[in-house]
Amino acid sequence: MTTAPSIAHRDLPTASGSLARARSLVAPALDEAVLRLSPELRSAVRHHLEGGGKFVRAGLVLLSAAAVGGDERSGVVGAVAIELVHNFSLVHDDIIDGDLERRHRPTVWAEYGIGQAIITGDALVTLALQLLLEEPTPPRVNAALRLAEATQEMIAGQAEDMASEQRSVLSVEECLHMETGKTGALLSCAASLGAVLAGAPAPSVDALADFGRHLGIAFQAVDDLLGIWGDPSVTGKPVGNDLRLHKKTLPVAVATANGAPEDLKTLLSEELSDGDVEAAARMLDECGAREQTVAIGESHLQAALGALERVPLELAATAELAAIAHYVTARDR
Repeated sequence: MTTAPSIAHRDLPTASGSLARARSLVAPALDEAVLRLSPELRSAVRHHLEGGGKFVRAGLVLLSAAAVGGDERSGVVGAVAIELVHNFSLVHDDIIDGDLERRHRPTVWAEYGIGQAIITGDALVTLALQLLLEEPTPPRVNAALRLAEATQEMIAGQAEDMASEQRSVLSVEECLHMETGKTGALLSCAASLGAVLAGAPAPSVDALADFGRHLGIAFQAVDDLLGIWGDPSVTGKPVGNDLRLHKKTLPVAVATANGAPEDLKTLLSEELSDGDVEAAARMLDECGAREQTVAIGESHLQAALGALERVPLELAATAELAAIAHYVTARDR
């Protein structure tokens, strides 16, 4: 393997080819895994999965295997496991947030009820570990442990997020810590899991994990922006729901740190109408929250790309990882 030249000075491939390849390799295996579930659960699972998805996390798993000189196919089981855990989190998040739509379709709880949605998510996360541990080789056991730890960290981040709704103020540092767990943990796991399954040395695994963790924060910064200023017809989710739920997302934390005006503080502490949501979004923008959140996301994107240059990695796979990083931080949905 050879060390890549600076990513900033290299032409990058498009992410679409990488993600299409990931979908072609992982989607059939994911469908096969779903057949293991109880027939009473499959309808809800298929309803959720048929809404689509970018297969970003699956793509990161496969490319991390290739980046350390392994065969992408060695990462397929890890990619399926990551997708199962990711979708478990989405199904449960929709219940927590009260979202009726995801990807322009009714959410699982809206279509099948809360109880069915809860056990659907439970089944997905359990199946993920079952798949990895069916062949308890050292790399698979290590991968299962890393996935379990990342899932716990993700759940802890979600718990912090929920607790923040009851707090009047959350600092930028506290918000970033929460988002590192909520989003960064699983992306960190995805970006290193293929390398673990390929038996890569610890420095390579750690560099890829750091890439994914920083990418996760950048990804969540974009998600926070879309949650306030996104177009519902594009995102497939109601705009302003984070504000209605009094979530202390990064733009809100930034605005507080900047000395948010009293009118904005009052709005963010009350039950919001559609007009209030629009007014709050406008005031957040006026106090620099949008611009600074973009800057924070960009700084973590650059940190992610820098992590790829710490160790020798395969050039082609590294370029594809960088392309995916640029893609997910420039998205509009």
